[in-house]
Amino acid sequence: MFIISETPGRPLETVDGTAAPVTKRRRKVVIAPYLYVLPAITLLVMWIYRPLVQTFQLSFYRWNLLPTAPRTAVGFKNYATLMQDQDLGRAVLNTIIYILAFLLFSVVLPLVIALLSQRVHGRAKTIYQALIFVPFLVTPVATVAVWRWLFDPYDGIIVVTLRGLFGWDIGSVFRDQAGAMIAIIIIVGWQMLGFGVLVMSAGMAGISTDYSEAASVDGAGGRSILWRITLPLLSPTLLFLALMTILLSAQWTYPMIDILTQGGPDNATTNVYYLLYEIAFNNFDAGMAGAAGTVFFIVFGVIALVLVRLSDKFSFYDN
Repeated sequence: MFIISETPGRPLETVDGTAAPVTKRRRKVVIAPYLYVLPAITLLVMWIYRPLVQTFQLSFYRWNLLPTAPRTAVGFKNYATLMQDQDLGRAVLNTIIYILAFLLFSVVLPLVIALLSQRVHGRAKTIYQALIFVPFLVTPVATVAVWRWLFDPYDGIIVVTLRGLFGWDIGSVFRDQAGAMIAIIIIVGWQMLGFGVLVMSAGMAGISTDYSEAASVDGAGGRSILWRITLPLLSPTLLFLALMTILLSAQWTYPMIDILTQGGPDNATTNVYYLLYEIAFNNFDAGMAGAAGTVFFIVFGVIALVLVRLSDKFSFYDN
């Protein structure tokens, strides 16, 4: 047996094409890179995966969160009870409505604003983008305080303006089912808009101007350049924002629901995350909350996998 080559990263080969025995020297594993990521992996296991496993375990017990109370094994009864919960259907429907509405604020409007901002140059462009991004930095409590004043049924500027210009008296928005949901969509969308514009502008900055200049020389107009060059090259950014919106919009909505409406009126503004919170910390039903958390994790995990596969398939990269 004769060894004819030793190319790094490839197994040794003999003259007859078969793999040669791997020597002891090449079996040595370099552990230094793993040590660099060990602290991060340890924290992930401690704060993410360990609670996830404990949540899955709790879903098979009945427990009222009291440390002195015993845990009673109930099998899959918590999952059956969850599926029969009348509030679950409303929460899922509201979550879908929130996601569809937020796509407007996180993908469509940021794309339009980012395209318009390309016409602004110099320091004015930075100021323009900073003004749009600032709402994303405002804390939920401060945001709620400002918007509650704007929607005040007596002297709120929005209510007074609509009443004076169009004769619309929207009254107490947060006590009306449709009005409360629309108000929460507007408030959360107002906060999300800045993040979307920032990500969209970063994506556009990565597109070389050589393509549009070459297309202009060939006679292409602005609309043709947008549809055939800019949007295809921007597809990874668009899909990333859509992915973030679908997976995280329920979490972004939670603080506004909790502070403004507590899921009401008549569960009109609740979503799956707020329903999970109510089951766990208002009803003190840790077992059913564990079942709800497990189901929501699986559903959003499957959605994430599908979206990642679609993103890999439809994204267009400039290589």
